[in-house]
Amino acid sequence: MPRLDNDTRDMILDTLRKYADKKLTPEYLRELDHKDEFPREVLAELYDPSQLGLHLMFIDEADDGLGGGAYDIYRVSELMASIDLGIATGVLATFLGSDPITVGGTPEQKHFWMSKIANESLLVGYGATEPGAGSDLAAMSTKAVPVEENGTVVGYKISGRKQWISNGGQADIYTILALAPNGPSWFVVEKDAPGFTCGKPEDKHGIRASSTAALFLEDVYVPAERLLGCVEGQGLVQAAAVFGYTRLMVGAFGMGAGWEALKRAIRYSQERIQGGEPLSQKQGYTHKLIVPNAARLEAGRSYIEWVADRLDNGEIGLQTEGAVAKYISTEAGNKAAEDSIQALGGYGYTKEYMVEKIKRDVRITTIYEGTSEIMEMTIARDRWQQHLKTRGAYYGDWANRLDALHQKQPQNGANYAALALRALNVVLERCRLDRLTRQQHILFRIGELIAWAETAAVFAERVVDQATEAIPLDVPTRQALSRVYGRQAALKIAAEGLGWTMGAGQTDPNLGNSLNLPAIYAAQAGLLEDMDIAATNLNAAFAV
Repeated sequence: MPRLDNDTRDMILDTLRKYADKKLTPEYLRELDHKDEFPREVLAELYDPSQLGLHLMFIDEADDGLGGGAYDIYRVSELMASIDLGIATGVLATFLGSDPITVGGTPEQKHFWMSKIANESLLVGYGATEPGAGSDLAAMSTKAVPVEENGTVVGYKISGRKQWISNGGQADIYTILALAPNGPSWFVVEKDAPGFTCGKPEDKHGIRASSTAALFLEDVYVPAERLLGCVEGQGLVQAAAVFGYTRLMVGAFGMGAGWEALKRAIRYSQERIQGGEPLSQKQGYTHKLIVPNAARLEAGRSYIEWVADRLDNGEIGLQTEGAVAKYISTEAGNKAAEDSIQALGGYGYTKEYMVEKIKRDVRITTIYEGTSEIMEMTIARDRWQQHLKTRGAYYGDWANRLDALHQKQPQNGANYAALALRALNVVLERCRLDRLTRQQHILFRIGELIAWAETAAVFAERVVDQATEAIPLDVPTRQALSRVYGRQAALKIAAEGLGWTMGAGQTDPNLGNSLNLPAIYAAQAGLLEDMDIAATNLNAAFAV
């Protein structure tokens, strides 16, 4: 997948910032939230090529788009989420809705529909989820019945219901997943098709500037050429093919919203005087509410950028990596927003200061495009197979590479990440020997621990050699954050891995020694010093 040149990407980001500063003021965004109002005119301006043409980023140049890559879309997604996650969701919905076309359509279908979306600035909806079929798309009940003439299928009549559809009632076209005779298949349905109706918008907890509604289809006729790929039964494969990509985008949403909340907390702490000095100078504040969140968010960023690089270099699939990116970054964003409310005290609980809105908004990122629990299961199942196939070499070899990196770049925290990976290997092997993954909860907890270990490893690997340009934190600051996160990951994996396996009935009386707990405890030395460094530099980077 190609990538925009730096100047073009920076121009888009700068134009978006200027637009937001002028039009998307806090007062306006709070009003949209209060009224539960979808700003159709804002989406029109964001899509207008004479203003931003934001949707063109994910459309190929051959189809009249800009042909941006995964990295470009991550950068725009992060910025959009920091402005307003509800409006960002409207953009995401068009991206998701077009995925079945770009992945599953014939060349002719892809060119027709994507150039139409580009040139007419169409909103798109992604019609997959049903009341009884959320992440389990195979359980859907929407049917596509062939219509034949002279023994030839000329079209389909689609009947069923879709639920929780972003841009529902607002989109110009929808991609609808329905069960055809030969299996789940994607179809393009236009908003004014006879028999196609939308329910009233859902009254949601957050992202109230987005439109979420049910779709009802009653014998909706679509011509055969609207079957994407012109072959039935490819729908689930087509849906899975883009998970690495789409979940990366949602991960960027979580990270962007989380950082926006955290920046507000940092700036508040510099002005709030308590006991004769600002909160920004108090460890009890910074080391609980600020630094750990910054470490988790930047670990998520490093992993997102790692996956984006691989996608842009032509790797396909990466569903597991996409799941890790989404899981860590959205959970980190949700926690950062929650702690930011606490950081602002009573002000944080009021609508005027925005962090409570960010918290309500970012919560959805742990739910849509696959819940955190679905991500845990996805991660655990794939990496469990890797562990079995390689007999532990998958993470063992990675830990060895981190040891070598530590010799060259001792400030990265690679030694702590190596401890985390080796502790993870012990947990996985113990689960194998005692067959603990028969307990579903253990499988899910393994998914969580894997996500922490991998993000710690990637953070340490990239913090110097692939330094990010996306946030005004210098390399020494992010190295300190990497060391903080690596220590946290190692301790979490060892302590929780021991606790959960003991709870599930593991049989090794020396498991604590196998996990190398003394070394992991010893590695915590210097933690407060690193948190001091991070706190000082975060205050400098985001000074009022």
